[in-house]
Amino acid sequence: MITELGGVRVFVSDGPVDDDGDAVQLIAQAHYEHAAEWVALTTGALGDEFFELRSGRAGAIVQKFVHYRMGLAVVGDISDRLAASKPLRAWVRESNQGRSVWFVDELSALAERFSA
Repeated sequence: MITELGGVRVFVSDGPVDDDGDAVQLIAQAHYEHAAEWVALTTGALGDEFFELRSGRAGAIVQKFVHYRMGLAVVGDISDRLAASKPLRAWVRESNQGRSVWFVDELSALAERFSA
């Protein structure tokens, strides 16, 4: 689904995105088929392993979005995961201060970030 949030075209997908190859396909679809600037993925689309940083899955997927200059919003409540992992908390905090990867609870929060 394509939507406009705060003046930004966002391709919203529920995946799944299991690896960096899936990420590249999704980026191509978002860019070439929908002229999107950002992709919003649900936490379920990324799976549990994405949030286990030592697996390397998050790094591989996020690296593709950064490389292809496509914004990535991870949408969903991850408060339980954050409470259980100090490294994840630090990464999410750092990501949310940047301009490439954001973690938000819902799409309305993403729209607010774009509007700010």
